[in-house]
Amino acid sequence: MLKIKGCITALITPFTKAGNLDQNTLKKLIKRQIELGVHGIVPCGTTGESPTLSHDEHDKVIEIAVSTSNGRIPVIAGTGSNSTKEAIRLTKAAEKAGADASLQVVPYYNRPNQEGLFKHFKNIARETKLPIILYNIPGRSSVNLETSTIARLEKACKNIVGIKEASGNINKVKQIIKSCSKKFIILSGEDSLNLQILKNGGKGFISVTSNLMPKECSELYENYIAKNTKEVNKIDRNLKNINKLLFVDTNPIPIKYAMKKLGLSLDNIRLPLTNLDKKKQEKINKELKKLKLR
Repeated sequence: MLKIKGCITALITPFTKAGNLDQNTLKKLIKRQIELGVHGIVPCGTTGESPTLSHDEHDKVIEIAVSTSNGRIPVIAGTGSNSTKEAIRLTKAAEKAGADASLQVVPYYNRPNQEGLFKHFKNIARETKLPIILYNIPGRSSVNLETSTIARLEKACKNIVGIKEASGNINKVKQIIKSCSKKFIILSGEDSLNLQILKNGGKGFISVTSNLMPKECSELYENYIAKNTKEVNKIDRNLKNINKLLFVDTNPIPIKYAMKKLGLSLDNIRLPLTNLDKKKQEKINKELKKLKLR
């Protein structure tokens, strides 16, 4: 298995003007990510608009990610669902396609308790040989995956190897480190906290910003590992505003707009999400100009 670490991009899913999957642009985006130094990609996550992809589209995006990456970087396929049965089907398809790992989000809307979460993830883990990265994002799922449940899952399932922690709580990261084994992988799920989570024992981050700035986001990690503190702090300062602005509206609305401004893809987005309004566009335009990205 390719090692899961560093700057891992939560890929957008590009659509054509007609609203269909834009396979050619997706391939170009993945090639750009690899050329500019990212350490992994996540197709079909939140940023990839997974809730509005059909199962066929979901499978196709992962197949394209695997074939385009061609073993150069890990492909961590987003195959989670609020239906255990559906998550298993998606995960099996990703495994068959050649994905390196699976990202499993905490089930949303149905609000399972901790025992339900344990059984959900355990059942998925039993049905695949893929390493599984849990994904805790209570802001979207409305349920927090408790540290005790995380530790319990690691002990019960040898292929549950880490977590994308997006609660925004650094203390939660510290608790996970104390409760789980040293080999358990903690990845930041919030760009504004990437450096802070690295400093507290994280192994990397799954980033929205790196769609736009893969080189800079990757260099943040590389310089941190190399202990180039001055350069790390400089990169972190440069990314600070854009990290915030890319969440000025619901993800992935702002990142799709920013990618369009750079001529990398269209900003077509599927309902019920809509395009960015003018005032928010102006804020992002100003920052892109400041960063010399326009």
